[in-house]
Amino acid sequence: MVIGLFLFTSGATFAKTAVRSKAAPPVVTIQIDKTALNNGGTIKVTGKAPAGKPVYLEVSSEKKVRASRFDAEVDKDSGKRPYILYLTHDMPAYYKIFTPKDQAEKLDAIKKEGSKWSYSKALKDVGAEVAFTVPAKIAIDKYQATLLGSIIGSRGTLLPAMDPKENAKRSMQLVKARFRSADKVLAAVVDIAPDGTYTAEIKIRQGLAPGRYTIVAVADKDHRSEAVTFENAISFPIVYLNNAGTSLNLFGPFFLTLGISIFGVLMGAGGGFIMNPLLISLWPLPHTVVAGTVMPTVLFSQGSGIYNYSKIKFISWKLGVAIGLSMVAGGFIGPKLTELITLDQFKFVFGWILLVLAGLMFWQTTPGYLEKNKKEQAILNEFKKKAEAEAKAKKK
Repeated sequence: MVIGLFLFTSGATFAKTAVRSKAAPPVVTIQIDKTALNNGGTIKVTGKAPAGKPVYLEVSSEKKVRASRFDAEVDKDSGKRPYILYLTHDMPAYYKIFTPKDQAEKLDAIKKEGSKWSYSKALKDVGAEVAFTVPAKIAIDKYQATLLGSIIGSRGTLLPAMDPKENAKRSMQLVKARFRSADKVLAAVVDIAPDGTYTAEIKIRQGLAPGRYTIVAVADKDHRSEAVTFENAISFPIVYLNNAGTSLNLFGPFFLTLGISIFGVLMGAGGGFIMNPLLISLWPLPHTVVAGTVMPTVLFSQGSGIYNYSKIKFISWKLGVAIGLSMVAGGFIGPKLTELITLDQFKFVFGWILLVLAGLMFWQTTPGYLEKNKKEQAILNEFKKKAEAEAKAKKK
């Protein structure tokens, strides 16, 4: 009887252990061939997942940047525009999901959609929703704006925090707003064998944020690997721009600005209107950061211009103060407004402004305008001669 009881107890214990073993999810493993890069490079990832399962690699940077999206599209149900601003300061400076190679055709189709592509739909199409975790947890502020407020650049009223489900949904929209193109956040590079082993070569391009990067392998919602990390280092003249979330070689913008400033002074301008589109086109910089950065740099050329124009008595301070007050108001509205427009909208507006300016400058080269301008130039030359005579008299 004792032996029977022992066998029964042992059998029950074995059965429970077997059930536990069967219920425990298989471990997804991950290894990388190096733990350090110098301004980008290639990381080879290997590991094993349950046989027959797809494998996705979620890669993110520890550096955080700002991302925003202004929702002013007409709601399909109510027919009204919501005017809501979504803003976060916790978006990873680099974020990308690498999918199995058999998803390449689907990714190509997504890229062909151009600016109309949807990140949430793209994740669903390639089955990568299970790997989307890092941005889903970022803190997002939600502001209720108004039509008038959006015109003057007001964020509006801060609304209550969103639930996790809506937060994840809005984070997908912010990922697209921040990185813009599908190939920046999705790539099909993971090669999976029938037994579940996988390999992938992850290319970290130059100009990304320095610091630690994390890689996690995901098979489904129940099967994830431990995180592995590597460091991306940069050195001068390459510097990291915190608010832009990117690195660049300072010599490029330096020499570009030198040429533009020389050309701009010849035209009687600060050169900011030329630098702005070029900086956006040549480097992966947000239009908000470019607009803000160009403003103080123009002060150097403007300051020297003010000094020299004051010496030759070409400044009307009464008119200057009146115009300056309106520029103070514009200087407040402009930076706020950049939060509420997309890069495409910024390029559209800026492009038309440049075309209008080009048209005006071309008109000023016509014979009729030049004839009229001769009289104005004669008056200006007379003022210049008087200013020079006064300066010489003071020296004596």
